[in-house]
Amino acid sequence: MNHPNHPSLPRREFLRLLGLLGSAAAVTSFLNACQKAGILPVPEITGMPEATASPTPGSTATAEQQATEEPAPTQEATETPRGDVARIAFVRTNDRAAGVNKAIDLLGVNPISGRSVFLKPNYNSADPAPGSTHPDVLRAIVLKLRELGAGPITVGDRSGMGDTRLVMQALGVFEMAEELGFETIVFDELGAEDWVQVNAPGSHWQQGFRFARPCLDCEAIVQACCLKTHRYGGHFTLSLKNSVGLAAKSVPGEGYNYMNELHTSRHQRRMIAEINAAYQPALVILDGVEGFANGGPDQGKLIRPEVVLAGSDRVAIDAVGVALLRYFGTTREVSRGPIFEQEQIARAVELGLGVGSPAQIELVTDDQASADFAEEIMGVLQQD
Repeated sequence: MNHPNHPSLPRREFLRLLGLLGSAAAVTSFLNACQKAGILPVPEITGMPEATASPTPGSTATAEQQATEEPAPTQEATETPRGDVARIAFVRTNDRAAGVNKAIDLLGVNPISGRSVFLKPNYNSADPAPGSTHPDVLRAIVLKLRELGAGPITVGDRSGMGDTRLVMQALGVFEMAEELGFETIVFDELGAEDWVQVNAPGSHWQQGFRFARPCLDCEAIVQACCLKTHRYGGHFTLSLKNSVGLAAKSVPGEGYNYMNELHTSRHQRRMIAEINAAYQPALVILDGVEGFANGGPDQGKLIRPEVVLAGSDRVAIDAVGVALLRYFGTTREVSRGPIFEQEQIARAVELGLGVGSPAQIELVTDDQASADFAEEIMGVLQQD
């Protein structure tokens, strides 16, 4: 999605204009001009031809070379319309399963019917919720997707703090998959052909990043994220940060550590947002029944907001999530400045991934307890 104040430039036209430029210097000037003008083309997603590998970080490639590669499969985007508001379901509850069902129902839309679904939980580690997606949340989402008429459902992730297969096994994912009949993917075990090159406009990645092809092969991506802070430089880990698990740590045969680049860069929070340029989710569910107000992502100071959020706009979800953390008292980094100036959120807005201000967020409730708490959180969200 493009921010309402940013004109868009179709990818095909953007590439045609690139082809008219005769030098790398001219290409660079053109790209810089586009960025300053707010003309943001769709992020470039390139396939991996069998005979010619994409450039690895540290190598060089001209914009013309990158632009001519075959695009990888992509799923349709579910975006907040230009000039419209992001509707975020806000349910006050301590029952995760009931909260998931009610939040999705409150949205009043069905972006799932008849579509194959990739479900991205938070399996960064095997720690219990909010360190990872609660089993009740996974079960409730899968059952709700089936109720909405979803096609085949695949659940997958890449853990940052442990072996992904062992993490998923410890959390009972494979056992639940057999019971409910969904597929699973362990991203650690993907081959080189299953990672596609992505270059977000104005990327802070040295040479772009690699994104899991199985996600893009599905027709809808659904996220299940947690509410917590991140002590390793992300500051908070909500829906934008949850997308890091869709990017490669390394690609077989390449020998480059993308996650080392991410976690040692002063641009880490901007780079987190840029991973999200690879896709648009059909649905995002945030489990805020419990959260970490400091520490994280595996362990931290436990809080109990007793909230479940749902929507399709990651910027809006994360803005409300940060407001929840601030309401309960959180870290200095998460508490600093207007919420929309937090680097993850600000960069996501630049990329056109969601709404640009609190005024464009509507919290949808249908009971008094939820409405009262939502009003308090909106007050936090709107603070300078």
